[in-house]
Amino acid sequence: MCVCGGIAAYKTATLVSMLVQRGCGVTVAMTRAARRFVGPTTFQALSGRPVATSMWRGGAAVPHIALAQSCDLIVVAPATANIIGKLAGGIADDLVSTLLLGAGTRLLLAPAMNTRMWQHPAVQRNVAFLRDAGCALIGPDEGWQACRSVGPGRMSEPHAICAEIERLLRSSGSARQNAT
Repeated sequence: MCVCGGIAAYKTATLVSMLVQRGCGVTVAMTRAARRFVGPTTFQALSGRPVATSMWRGGAAVPHIALAQSCDLIVVAPATANIIGKLAGGIADDLVSTLLLGAGTRLLLAPAMNTRMWQHPAVQRNVAFLRDAGCALIGPDEGWQACRSVGPGRMSEPHAICAEIERLLRSSGSARQNAT
């Protein structure tokens, strides 16, 4: 589970808990911006696993490659305009963006951002590119946003993302395995 910097990161804590309760092994990787919204301790308590926060720490010699190779599905929730742009542009400048580019497995993005950001032509171009490249997306939903706007851009609810994760894992024959 890759957690990026948006207020919707609080929903990801619920998602991680739901997945663990269903028997999934969940490892969380967080961007620096994500840690300003929800702390790694929350995800460590919910997942029962250490949280990856840096390419320069951890037991693995190359943490982003080790994480990418050890999972059946990588979920990005919330998937911000920033991480969507980095992934579409091939930019790898932190643990999460490097992990995503080094992934040899399916990616599921759960976009979350302000309505105007979501509707921006650059974001829409990046999303179309990533869909064409095989990334799965869920949402965003329409509704009230922290910025006091109403419209598309709200991250899908944890139960809907969880159902999509289970569907993707079943379709690949990896149900109840490892999701990063």
